[in-house]
Amino acid sequence: MAAPKVKAGLAPLAGRRGRLRLWRVRLAMFFAVIGPGLITSNVDNDAGGLYSYSLAGAQFGYLLLWTLVPMTIILYVTEEMAARMGVVTGKGLSDLIREEFGFRTTFFLMLAVLAVAQGNILAEFAGVAASLELFGVSRYLSVPAAALLIWLLVVRGTYKGVEKIFLVACVFYLAYVFSAFLAEPDWLTAGLHTVRPTIEWNSSYLLLVLALVGSTIAPWQHFYLQSSVVEKGIPRDRYRETRADVLVGSITCMVIVFFIIVCCAATLNKAGTTGLHDAADAAKALRPLAGPYASALFAFGLLNASLFAASILPLSTAYVICEGLGLEAGVDKSFRQAPIFYWLYTALIAVGAGLILLPGTPLVRIMVLSQVVNSFLLPVVLIFMLVLVNRRDLMGEWRNSWVFNAVTWVTTAIITGLTVVLIYLAVAGVPVSLNPPAG
Repeated sequence: MAAPKVKAGLAPLAGRRGRLRLWRVRLAMFFAVIGPGLITSNVDNDAGGLYSYSLAGAQFGYLLLWTLVPMTIILYVTEEMAARMGVVTGKGLSDLIREEFGFRTTFFLMLAVLAVAQGNILAEFAGVAASLELFGVSRYLSVPAAALLIWLLVVRGTYKGVEKIFLVACVFYLAYVFSAFLAEPDWLTAGLHTVRPTIEWNSSYLLLVLALVGSTIAPWQHFYLQSSVVEKGIPRDRYRETRADVLVGSITCMVIVFFIIVCCAATLNKAGTTGLHDAADAAKALRPLAGPYASALFAFGLLNASLFAASILPLSTAYVICEGLGLEAGVDKSFRQAPIFYWLYTALIAVGAGLILLPGTPLVRIMVLSQVVNSFLLPVVLIFMLVLVNRRDLMGEWRNSWVFNAVTWVTTAIITGLTVVLIYLAVAGVPVSLNPPAG
């Protein structure tokens, strides 16, 4: 009996259905793994970061947009290294540093991370207070309420539940995209300065470059990302999706930074408003220049970013310290199973929120310096990561490529060089501030 003939056109249709089914499977796998990379990258756009981006646009217009291209590459390369080490070793970064470099080295690194993180956490609660004051809510109401909400989110939640809330928070960064379009910028000039570097050799410019780097590529994020990958239990055969997650997070983070700088360049810089006390000042200044909707969206974005980062930063710091000291840590563990982890998380929130309520706290100095000090600490963390990720006995075939090594070493050298220059200028008595140069 002859085999039935396949009707013409059915074979290509079956092929298309097979390819569609394959893409559905791949998308399902990606969304099962997505989270750590996207969250970690976007949480860098916090209150201190928003202040740095607003200053960049207000003081230098579109000139600093070119820095976003190399920073996107650096952010992806360094975060990919952390995620890869988490998947391959099943251990957090501070855990690996303790095992490979000893307790004493880890202890001093943990102290540095704790000090820098506390300054950043303080900046986040300053962002909460400033953003809600624009809507008429007193900081004596908003800050304690935010602190309690953040504390309950992690202490009473599970890793999957907390991650879903953080992913939703990432969506609200689109408020800055709408603000930028309402500001009606010169898109051609913005595009030109994005691909054409323009460097000014003055302390304000160099300090802002360091603040931008510290805002978008903070040392704590590598610890948090690696710990998140480990806690999520991502296997090696699903690492492709994790790498895509890191790439998407790196790109979306820098796209948001682009729109924030463009928004402030098109309004504040154009109007000569270069002095900002905090990111909320940028929102207030936008009202007469770009309209109430742009101002409200900018303020809402600041609130979202501050709450988001105020949740992540204490969590990241608690992970770092507990892993470095060999203590139990993790959102899926109970208070009884990981008491030090939760008490440290609680203390970081209480100190950060409490100091904001004290009169006379130098919020502006704390917000900017916390981002600059991030840059000072970043080369140290990157060197530890480079040593670990190139260990044959630790990583095997998953070691760094020469391209990743080159990018990370060059980044370390440039940031160290900028830091040395600024320290030299300060010692030599040259004013190092964020005020634009005269003339």
